[in-house]
Amino acid sequence: MALRSSGLVLMLSVVAYLVNPRWMRWSRLDLPAPLRWSGAGLGAVSLALTLWIFRTIGKNITSTVETREEHELVTGGPYRWVRHPLYTVGTSFFVLLGIVAANWFMGLASLSVLVMLLIRLPKEEEKLIERFGDEYRAYIERTGRLLPRIKRD
Repeated sequence: MALRSSGLVLMLSVVAYLVNPRWMRWSRLDLPAPLRWSGAGLGAVSLALTLWIFRTIGKNITSTVETREEHELVTGGPYRWVRHPLYTVGTSFFVLLGIVAANWFMGLASLSVLVMLLIRLPKEEEKLIERFGDEYRAYIERTGRLLPRIKRD
């Protein structure tokens, strides 16, 4: 419930900004134009990454922590390096949108959604272990949760 509420607040702030930026003026930041343009460029990259993620996961995506009988463990594409790339890229996109809009509330709402996801992740991974067992445990050992794992020799 908290995750959906945080997500709704985030989406409403984005819609409010898009409909009439003056509605969100109360949370404006004074950011330099080069930073905002960099945010736009990185945001475009994150959209391309999102397409790659959705193409890779295919029918295996759900809006809950539950898995279905027909689900397969996806470990290719962006999932080769990160177990939850959609969470990483999605959060990054909305933080970058807050930078482009020069709006601290959008950035804070994005981070709030990330906190809710971090709270949800252990339960989600528990369900994946129940469904895929040792295969998922081995996957955990070789990949990072939200960022690629740095191997130490």
